Amino acid sequence: MIFLEQLHIEKNNQGTSTGLEWIKSKGELIESFSPVDGKLIASVIATDKDAFEQTVLKSQQAFAEWKMWPAPKRGEIVRQLGEALRIYKEPLGKLVSYEMGKSLQEGYGEVQEMIDICDFAVGLSRQLYGLTIHSERPKHRMYEQWHPLGAVGIISAFNFPVAVWSWNAALSLVCGDVCIWKPSEKVPLCGIAIQHIVADVFKKNNVPEGVSCLVQGGRNIGEWLSSDTRIPLISATGSTRMGKAVSVAVAARLGKSILELGGNNAIIISKDADLDMALIGAVFGAVGTAGQRCTSTRRLIIHESVYETFKQKLVNAYKQLKIGDPLDSNNHVGPLIDKDAVALFLSSIDQCKQQGGNFIVDGFVLEGKGYESGCYVQPCIAEVTNEMAIVQHETFAPILYLMKYNTIDEAIAMQNNVPQGLSSSIMTLNMRESEQFLSHIGSDCGIANVNIGTSGAEIGGAFGGEKETGGGRESGSDAWKAYMRRQTNTINWSDKLPLAQGIQFNF
Repeated sequence: MIFLEQLHIEKNNQGTSTGLEWIKSKGELIESFSPVDGKLIASVIATDKDAFEQTVLKSQQAFAEWKMWPAPKRGEIVRQLGEALRIYKEPLGKLVSYEMGKSLQEGYGEVQEMIDICDFAVGLSRQLYGLTIHSERPKHRMYEQWHPLGAVGIISAFNFPVAVWSWNAALSLVCGDVCIWKPSEKVPLCGIAIQHIVADVFKKNNVPEGVSCLVQGGRNIGEWLSSDTRIPLISATGSTRMGKAVSVAVAARLGKSILELGGNNAIIISKDADLDMALIGAVFGAVGTAGQRCTSTRRLIIHESVYETFKQKLVNAYKQLKIGDPLDSNNHVGPLIDKDAVALFLSSIDQCKQQGGNFIVDGFVLEGKGYESGCYVQPCIAEVTNEMAIVQHETFAPILYLMKYNTIDEAIAMQNNVPQGLSSSIMTLNMRESEQFLSHIGSDCGIANVNIGTSGAEIGGAFGGEKETGGGRESGSDAWKAYMRRQTNTINWSDKLPLAQGIQFNF
């Protein structure tokens, strides 16, 4: 496959890099099998403790120099990184699709998301604004400014093997931070490819070694990152279970964390919805990336007056889904990431049935030609109640739950009555309903949409959620502030020393 050669993917790869050099490690061998065809793509040597220590030391040394580069100059490096990603968009998109299993269009879309965040960060490099504050004391000036934080540990999940890194890295780099990235051990080759692209840009610009580092491996690497006092910020994307472990470890050393965890996202389908438009949003949200997005649509809360009509539209749409090789652009749905994910899919279906769920589209493992990897499944739909235990849980698979509602207050209560709080949506042409949904008595999620689905966020807005989703924010808006430290400054240019609050201190 030519795209592997274009991205410098070899049969055996070192998994530890300081941006310009690859560090030899004696860690375990990580073999990357494609869920598309079950074949071994290549292997990666995981980071051992010595290689990890070298990486952190290099990042510390690099930070001392990198933070002294003017922010617009750092932005120029990120601009060139965006240009390099444009050049490699096709082979990188194909690697994402082949190693992770998402459709080729989604693979290209993920690389485009990286390009977009680089563009955003370039502009940001000239806009790291502070505030001027009026002092209560005469001839005093107060203001605040933002300084680089240090090393940012980035822990990313398999479902977005490159984009989530870019959300963090592009912002970190323009803010003057250095990065240490641990991608999911299920998609190690995507990390290797990105590191080669970064190295080319850095070498051309004499960027210090250690500004963008890569470490590979399993849970132990995440634990090393989370517990290391030399890494002031950990940005972790993954399951709620993982996020809780990271949060405890980072909090124990009074570090900072950005947590992007599970979602249990719902679309409310109003009686006043455009049902054809709602259908597109619901189906893509439920089956895009084979239901393996944190923003995937898990629940449809449908008004009882349009319930049967919309249910039939869904069943008809699911009959038209083409499931197969994601590199074939004619297919809508690719494989799950691995056979463990398939087992979880089947277990969740069994639990749903045991708890009273009624499947109107059955889910099962696909067999035969083209499905030899054992990772392809039929997306399914079940009628449920929101209180069922399985519905309260996030299953990372294409299982869609349907339920009825009568009033908009009831629908919003059902939408909010889950532990997670990432993305939400309402399909309605009723302005009062949409405004209520977006108000303080509406959706309790970090993302709330009207007449679009739960999946597919733009980089211009802050991305993240509440409750068990972790409360973190990445990507656009003022998410950059999480990667810097705030400092308040007061300057006295008078010939006296008055104290605040009118306190007198004379001697």
